[in-house]
Amino acid sequence: MLKKIYASAVFGVEASSITVEVNVDKGVGYHLVGLPDNAIKESNYRIAAALQNNGYRIPGKKIIINMSPADLRKEGSAYDLTLAIGILAASAQIQAEHLEDYLIMGELSLDGTLQPIKGALPIAVKAREEGFKGFILPKQNAKEAAIVSDFEVFGVERIDEVIDFFDKGQKLTQTIIDTRQEFYKNLDVPEFDFADVKGQESIKRCMEIAAAGGHNIILIGPPGSGKTMLAKRLPSILPPMTLYEALETTKIHSVVGRVKAHTGLMSQRPFRSPHHTISNVALVGGGSYPQPGEISLSHNGVLFLDELPEFKREVLEVMRQPLEDREVTISRAKFTVTYPSSFMLVASMNPSPGGYFNDPSAPVTSSPAEMQRYLSKISGPLLDRIDIHIEVTPVPFEKLSDETKAETSVEIRQRVTKARDLQTQRFQDLENVHYNAQMNTKQIREYCRLDDASKMLLKTAMERLNLSARAYDRILKVARTIADLENVPEVLGVHISEAIQYRSLDRDGWLG
Repeated sequence: MLKKIYASAVFGVEASSITVEVNVDKGVGYHLVGLPDNAIKESNYRIAAALQNNGYRIPGKKIIINMSPADLRKEGSAYDLTLAIGILAASAQIQAEHLEDYLIMGELSLDGTLQPIKGALPIAVKAREEGFKGFILPKQNAKEAAIVSDFEVFGVERIDEVIDFFDKGQKLTQTIIDTRQEFYKNLDVPEFDFADVKGQESIKRCMEIAAAGGHNIILIGPPGSGKTMLAKRLPSILPPMTLYEALETTKIHSVVGRVKAHTGLMSQRPFRSPHHTISNVALVGGGSYPQPGEISLSHNGVLFLDELPEFKREVLEVMRQPLEDREVTISRAKFTVTYPSSFMLVASMNPSPGGYFNDPSAPVTSSPAEMQRYLSKISGPLLDRIDIHIEVTPVPFEKLSDETKAETSVEIRQRVTKARDLQTQRFQDLENVHYNAQMNTKQIREYCRLDDASKMLLKTAMERLNLSARAYDRILKVARTIADLENVPEVLGVHISEAIQYRSLDRDGWLG
């Protein structure tokens, strides 16, 4: 007897439906075709044990299973439940009249319990698009898939629940989530707050500008000056995610199985901080079977690279294209996948191997030559893609012991959100531009017009600092953001002056 049952394969951050055809006929043998990987080929052992431990069996006949389309590689253990139910239906051990109405996926343990799968959200999105009535999957992934509205999602713990649903008509409990309620419930609960930071008012100002315009920023300073503390608090002042951004971010994390079981929808902007020993594949994504890397996992959030010069040079260089295009494309001989990677880059570094500025009173000193050699580990083209360079100095005792309450993240976020709203209105007719950091050269010329005095000021800075054309554009973008924070329609000389100050690594003699 031939039976068809449906599953799905995740390709990039999108899903493709898989038709599993199970044919049970006279003879002996178990044949699985359709480009399955080793995890799927081994599934017959898990299926046999799970069925036997629940009162069923794999029939001693010739079983041919085809996973269509046969030229698309399938991978992972998420097809165990699909194959098991297909075998039972094709061998007439259970009645399954409405099998074609549901997408069925899950990894089986030997006792028949189900383990979570990856990519439940994009699979559910695709299943609804293709008109399936519902999605049966492990209970751990049910909240994640139930984000998709107008679609039935059934989370199950054991295979016998699925068998009884088809064979005996026993009802499964539908998982229902109010997506908007789930989204807004945890929207304004920042884990870290700028109120905890003593002093560093100028650095907080830089972080506010960076957040308002979506600008990349690098913090340069000695150990203990607060670089990591400031970076961790940047997500708390970014504008709250929109529902679309939350769905987009959750989809990426779903593909790699990073969505927590008790939270269906991610409502907090991601903050990723990979170690400096990371490989280029782990950072940008890829592998034999491509997976999103850290830059895609930080999509719509912050990627923090601590001790930037300690990263391998080739690892940093592969970020140059994603920083410009805000997506990363991974090409293989037979396919190409694209992952979104619109993130804010926050980097920190010591100014020298010893960690301190050229200060005779410092515990470890380095010569200007040593400091310059250390900084040269970071390429000029990468630094050009970072809009704001700022020095972080140690906080004096008077500031540390000051009991005055600092400004909270909520207060700063209000100003940032107002500035972002101005940018949203400005770019409402542009498809891929939502904030100032995303402007291209043509848009910079249109929205960052300068008067004669401002042009002369910028011309002098360009000549003295020997700035590149890309750095010129960065200054204009940052100046536009400063003007937006002040709700000023035109970019003025005072905005240009402040923006020029945030190019520390372009200034001759900044090392002392």
